[in-house]
Amino acid sequence: MAERKYVVFKLDEEEYGIDIMRVKEVTEFVEVTKVPNTPHFVEGIINLRGEITPIINLKKRFSKPEETANVAHRVLVLNLEDKLVGFMVDDASQVITMDDSQIQETPAIIAGEDKKYIEGIGKLEERMVIILDLVQVLNETEKKELLDM
Repeated sequence: MAERKYVVFKLDEEEYGIDIMRVKEVTEFVEVTKVPNTPHFVEGIINLRGEITPIINLKKRFSKPEETANVAHRVLVLNLEDKLVGFMVDDASQVITMDDSQIQETPAIIAGEDKKYIEGIGKLEERMVIILDLVQVLNETEKKELLDM
């Protein structure tokens, strides 16, 4: 059975995971520069070691209630077609290892656009971790807008 490592992050009290091989780094949230005429879930841009990096607020993207950003937030930085993109989350402080037998397929009740970015549900003792493909959270139009920033 194949084992994979996942970075676990939180949005509110829900735990999500992303394959560690897709995460370039986890950094603290810093003040963003707002950019006009961007999708509602784009928090703004930051300068990450000389590279302009758009920051996506996953709570807004998933239509979850949100509070104002604070220093407790973390940013998961991923490569999207050779451009860095940050995903703002509440916390990201754990790496877990799961094998294929611990991950169930996405339940049939989840349909449409949501299903394409949910890779499965990980079961770890009493915890459930929703495994995401964050690149698939964005549709092609949104990806193009981010890449043009």
